[in-house]
Amino acid sequence: MVSSDGAGNTPGATEKAQDNKPKRVRTGCLTCRERHLKCDEGTPSCQNCRKSNRTCKRGIRLNFIDTQVSTPPVQIAPTQEWTVAFLDESRDIASEYKGGRSKYGPLEVDPAPTETNTFFMDIPTSMPPPTSTTHQPLPPIQGILPESYPEEPQPVIYEHHRAPSHHHTHSHTESTYSGSNLPGGASSYGNPEQSATPAEGARDYLDTQEEVLFMQVFVEEVGLWMDSMDPLKHFSRLLPFHSLAEPMLLNAFLACGARHLSLVNPKYSEDKALHYYDTATRYLLNSLQNPNRDTVICATTAVILNVYEIMCERALQRMNHIAGARALIKECGWNARSTGIGAACFWLNVGMELLSCLHFNWQVAWDPDEWGVDMDFSRETESGREEVWTYRIVYIVAKVANFRASIPRTQDSSPRNEQLRLQNRYAEWKRLKDWADAWNENIPRTMHPMAYLYPGQTLSGSAFPEVWLIKRTSIVARLFYHTCMCLLAQINPLMSPNEPEMREMQQRHSQLICGISAHVKDRGVASVALRSLAIAAECLTLRREQEEVLQIFDKIRQETGWRVGFLNMELKEKWGWNDEIQPQEPNVAASMRNGNMAYHQQTLQPQVTIQPAVPATSLPPAPPARPPRPPGGMLNPLLASADFNMPQHPYQSYYVAPNPLNQAPNPLAHHANYY
Repeated sequence: MVSSDGAGNTPGATEKAQDNKPKRVRTGCLTCRERHLKCDEGTPSCQNCRKSNRTCKRGIRLNFIDTQVSTPPVQIAPTQEWTVAFLDESRDIASEYKGGRSKYGPLEVDPAPTETNTFFMDIPTSMPPPTSTTHQPLPPIQGILPESYPEEPQPVIYEHHRAPSHHHTHSHTESTYSGSNLPGGASSYGNPEQSATPAEGARDYLDTQEEVLFMQVFVEEVGLWMDSMDPLKHFSRLLPFHSLAEPMLLNAFLACGARHLSLVNPKYSEDKALHYYDTATRYLLNSLQNPNRDTVICATTAVILNVYEIMCERALQRMNHIAGARALIKECGWNARSTGIGAACFWLNVGMELLSCLHFNWQVAWDPDEWGVDMDFSRETESGREEVWTYRIVYIVAKVANFRASIPRTQDSSPRNEQLRLQNRYAEWKRLKDWADAWNENIPRTMHPMAYLYPGQTLSGSAFPEVWLIKRTSIVARLFYHTCMCLLAQINPLMSPNEPEMREMQQRHSQLICGISAHVKDRGVASVALRSLAIAAECLTLRREQEEVLQIFDKIRQETGWRVGFLNMELKEKWGWNDEIQPQEPNVAASMRNGNMAYHQQTLQPQVTIQPAVPATSLPPAPPARPPRPPGGMLNPLLASADFNMPQHPYQSYYVAPNPLNQAPNPLAHHANYY
């Protein structure tokens, strides 16, 4: 009897079946393995690869990852900067198991490395510590922030622009950032080893009382009006988090917050603001000397420092970022078609330049036709696109500002030519008027007032109607619109402003500007409200309305710290008031009206009290005679050459053209003090 297995097969049959089973290929090529074919193990090319005309890959593959091909890689010789660091996480992994950590002995701590002299950007001798696992980095701004910054160390030589008496040392600031203790303010932007690991200088949060206070003031006060036309609120909601890893941005934010606090509260001096301003400026200038810099961070920092300068005019004596911010914006290619941080910087920049040009009667330096604004005036039936319509009215107001500044000062000698010129200018005026009317007719319902109360209906007893607009960007847009209509009524080429139609147009829109400004509770619209209110106030004729406008200016000054005292002087002069003027006020008002910024710094001197008993020979010298105000009609002189392609470009002694090969692709595509 023949034995069999459980399946009924005899031993001989089982052995025969095993002999007939095809043998597995052990030395076949990787190409056949990838195609799931049996290789004949032929060399140098197997039969399958020869038939299909494929490369017969051979070698050793570990876990199907490591593949050796016909041309093996060549190891590059390590350079002097080349370092390797090993991160041992075995203890952390073992600690997750019961009794796992007991398998390891006590951890030996290496002695702290000694600091090296980093004035010339020496490479650090130790590797940075690993990033905290609790820190979750924010996503890059619009995906255009490169992972690293410089690749070559650059010597940094910075000539300080301030008097020695203004130097302030704050240990909490200098110890916070890697490289902030360098002479001249050199930072990680200029150090290749530090730049290769951006997380090294990053912080999880602010941890000093002073920094928290100044950042809160910036976010809650300054960032409000900076984001008045930005739907994403970059300056008040997003960029503060990015600044935790960017010392340049952080110091600029803290400077603005400290400066605002010194304006609204006499308890705080401007020393802290000056310190942070100088620190941010040094970071920026050092970075501009490096061709491998991050142009996005530089442009954003310059815009913020520009905002600081309109809050503190004396900063213009040392470093002027007004033209530099505009030049860096152009270098980044930002315009009206940009998105993200590019759009936020662009519209903040052109918006403040427009307010400046409206005050000084200048033409906008950046031609509005080159902004790339979408001027589709199709009726808007849905909400959520208020910012797009705000950009359109800003464009229209810029065109009106250029039209007003280009009014001929003299008539043509030929009557025929003069008549032809008037007709052409009236056609342009009519086109601007039609644009403004079409804008007002097609904007979404959310940009029209939610409520309107006549002066006799208001609880406050205001002389102006109460106009209630809900969204901040709607308030800004309506202020620009009514300002546009007031200006158009004043510059009609064929009709005098005193004509009934034009006078009624001025009065109606002036009342609406004053009504919005008198009852608005959002401090984020103060920058636009001040200039619109100043233009509207010139059209007022009733004493009660004029007095209330001055009260509105005082309210804005107390809440925001804006220097608006000179506006009172200008308006009283236009209204024909004969009130007594304080001795020092004419100099202040004249200096702030003057477009010459250098003279503006000389006249803002501390008040000197003169006792009657003091001899005349000991009196301080009289201030220099005020030079004539710059003529209207010209391009904004502060931004006329704000382009690095021009010979007299900003940051003349520091700017180095960026390396285009090192810049991330940019899918995104000032500001004069208007006081």
